[in-house]
Amino acid sequence: MSRSSRSDDIRAAALKLFTQLGYGATTMADIGAVVGIRGPSLYKHVASKQDLLVQIMTGTMENLLGQHRMAVATTDDPTERLRRATEAHVRYHARHRLEAFVGNREIRSLEEPHRGAVLARRAEYEACFRDLVDAGVAADRFRVASVRLASFAILDLGMGVAVWFREDGELKEDTVVWEYGEFALRIVGAAPRP
Repeated sequence: MSRSSRSDDIRAAALKLFTQLGYGATTMADIGAVVGIRGPSLYKHVASKQDLLVQIMTGTMENLLGQHRMAVATTDDPTERLRRATEAHVRYHARHRLEAFVGNREIRSLEEPHRGAVLARRAEYEACFRDLVDAGVAADRFRVASVRLASFAILDLGMGVAVWFREDGELKEDTVVWEYGEFALRIVGAAPRP
């Protein structure tokens, strides 16, 4: 097994255990047991449990920011940009529920300077949505009392999906993504899609 593959397995085990037990209750020995490595041998692959949490949380924010940039890159239309950004946000949360759970619950477990860095990336991500809403208001395409509140409401759509969505559930991912894109447009008072 390659070092990269082993590191991926360790990260996946940590993510699962942080979700099930919480960061504080998870030990390196627990993580090692899941991947079949004795606790002390894990340190050949990862510096610490904190390092695993940092990898998960910073990776999640980098992925969200990257997906956002790709979603809005090919259009200047404010309505279409917001729809695409929301759909990317919701799709990511449907596919990465564990990361969303750990990201929301374990921010308090991050040590500085990592906590500050993750909070800064979260603020940057929220600002991306706020800028989209603001651009739609400026173009007279959206009508909201508070741009910031609208951006928070749209972000909550994706975070909520991470709580209840299941791949084998009644609703399919594409249906949820499309409908939530519509919900975001309603939040900002945009004209519905034809």
